[in-house]
Amino acid sequence: MSDRWYENAVVYCLDIDSFADSDGDGCGDIRGLIGRLDYLARLGVTCLWLNPIHPSPGRDDGYDASDFYNVDPRFGSLGDFAELLHEAGNRGIKVIIDLVVNHTSDQHPWFQSARSSPESPYRDWYVWSETAPPDRNQGMVFPGEQNETWSYDRTAKLWFYHRFYKFQPDLNIKNPAVREEIKKICSFWLQLGVAGFRMDAVPFIIEETEPGNPNSPKDMNFLSELRQHVQWRRGDAVLLAEANVEPDQLVRFFGDEGGSGNRIHMLFDFMLNARLVLGLAREDTEPIIDALRDSPKLPEGGQWATFLRNHDEIDLSRLTADQRQDVFARFGPDEDMQLYGRGIRRRLAPMLGNDRRWLELAYALQFSLRGTPVLRYGEEIGMGDDLSLKGRDAIRTPMQWSMLPSGGFTSADPSKLGRPVISGGEFGFEKVNVTVQRQDPRSLLSWFERMIRTLKEAPEIGRGTCTHVDVPAPRGVLVHRADAATGTMVFVHNLGTEPAVVDLGSLAEEAELPNDVLADQEYPEPGKLDEIRVEGHGYRWIRLRRTA
Repeated sequence: MSDRWYENAVVYCLDIDSFADSDGDGCGDIRGLIGRLDYLARLGVTCLWLNPIHPSPGRDDGYDASDFYNVDPRFGSLGDFAELLHEAGNRGIKVIIDLVVNHTSDQHPWFQSARSSPESPYRDWYVWSETAPPDRNQGMVFPGEQNETWSYDRTAKLWFYHRFYKFQPDLNIKNPAVREEIKKICSFWLQLGVAGFRMDAVPFIIEETEPGNPNSPKDMNFLSELRQHVQWRRGDAVLLAEANVEPDQLVRFFGDEGGSGNRIHMLFDFMLNARLVLGLAREDTEPIIDALRDSPKLPEGGQWATFLRNHDEIDLSRLTADQRQDVFARFGPDEDMQLYGRGIRRRLAPMLGNDRRWLELAYALQFSLRGTPVLRYGEEIGMGDDLSLKGRDAIRTPMQWSMLPSGGFTSADPSKLGRPVISGGEFGFEKVNVTVQRQDPRSLLSWFERMIRTLKEAPEIGRGTCTHVDVPAPRGVLVHRADAATGTMVFVHNLGTEPAVVDLGSLAEEAELPNDVLADQEYPEPGKLDEIRVEGHGYRWIRLRRTA
């Protein structure tokens, strides 16, 4: 791979504690993950994204770090982590980790020192106010679970800022010492061998919070500083950012006003994600076409990261109220399926009624669109969710490996598990697991393996342009193309349930022996492209020409 290896990567996201337990204590660990690397390699994964790995009181699933320079003892040691990097590298898999530096745990030694005395060297590492800010009941990330963003600390006798939960005080990005510490944290993990970072809550990391100002300024230059620092330490390191902001602000996260790509390498495409889900709900391609049309032009080296399900809720906040209601009605009609009034806390298989054709269509569409695909663990076997669990934990249940007790995730007594393995019903580990699907060439897992192999033979998708092809077609049929120096692909996806025929004859002059490389079933050869048939919830990836 080139230094822009991320452009043609397949990213797989997992929580170590939910993936594989090697020692029978009920918690997934690094050794367990190492033992499953061959599975990931066979699937086609080229980049492993690990959710928080640092020591933590565990009040927010690890996002409340108490030590940025170590691994949570539940998962193993730094030595185990170094071994993971080595073994993953042997299989061609790069590893990136969560960089959660908007805040710390309130148990972090920095905060404990900061609150203890005005003379503490860490006092200015956090954001304080002598009086209760008038905006303290605004800007909550978790409405319904948070009541305020400023809380009073009786020891410090000051109000402290926390964009997230009260036990996660925000770091003060205006303090040069904090910036240097963040760079130092990056250096430490890059030196160990990680390939980059998924940066959590980037708009808040760069926020220079001013008490009473709900629109505090943001210092985008810090992203330039961090990018330069990271790439000096490791030339091919990547920064993948979470920034769910207004569309006209997105380009600023990639580069400066001069058009240089000197900030974040990759951004999760939240707008496309919401429009994809809306399109699936309405069986209508217009939301997806709008998202592709409205995507800003990225600077050289900038890349989108696409996803259908990630580790959080499906965030519909960028949709209109009517659009959001349509999605809720189709995919999350019950209140316990929704979260924060803006999202859905379900996995895709139960959302789509465990309809195999619909699932294939959805993921074939995601993986064929511009950018780098991100896949959440368990989606490749169609895992379900546990809505009896609180909030986002519904989609963080243990991986289902086999029909053994606890799905082969652990040998521990089920009572020792932090979150139970899904059991019984159509999504229980007894029916949905890796072992059963690995032995079935018609399984969803086998399909994912084939689809990802096909993706790797189509570099146009990751590196090329992505353009909607405007031809007469039913409202449920999306046609788009990908062009790069290596050739041209055209894709037909039918979001509707009825068969359709599309005339792509206008592309015939560009074609050189067009052929299906991936399809939901066997179709007649594309021929002159003037009569492309596609079944309901069907798809066809057609190679028009290859030049390299």
